[in-house]
Amino acid sequence: MPHLHLEYTPNLPQLEVDKALLRLNHTLVASGQFGAEFDIKSRAVPVGAFRVGTGLGERGFVAVKLALLSGRSPQIKKQLSESLLAVLQDLCEWPAQVQVQLSVEIIDIDRDAYSKVAVGV
Repeated sequence: MPHLHLEYTPNLPQLEVDKALLRLNHTLVASGQFGAEFDIKSRAVPVGAFRVGTGLGERGFVAVKLALLSGRSPQIKKQLSESLLAVLQDLCEWPAQVQVQLSVEIIDIDRDAYSKVAVGV
């Protein structure tokens, strides 16, 4: 735990996804909220078909969803959200011709229903 999902539109060629995931993971480790760095699982998925609003101008987005075991305070969740958003803002030079939206959403996972095992360790 946690699970970080990054979705992004393909019209952002400056976005280096592997570096983005590594920076986001480092930010989570630095937060002090997680036991071990290897507990952080992140993945990135390009969005093939998308629409942002109804306008005709070119638009895109990078959206992070961070799923955490339930029980953290609203203040901790807000701190995590803000620190991840700061990383997104600083990932690259965003294209001037594309209106880009960056977002972070924190999702609680029911602690009692979550199961996990590590094999081959």
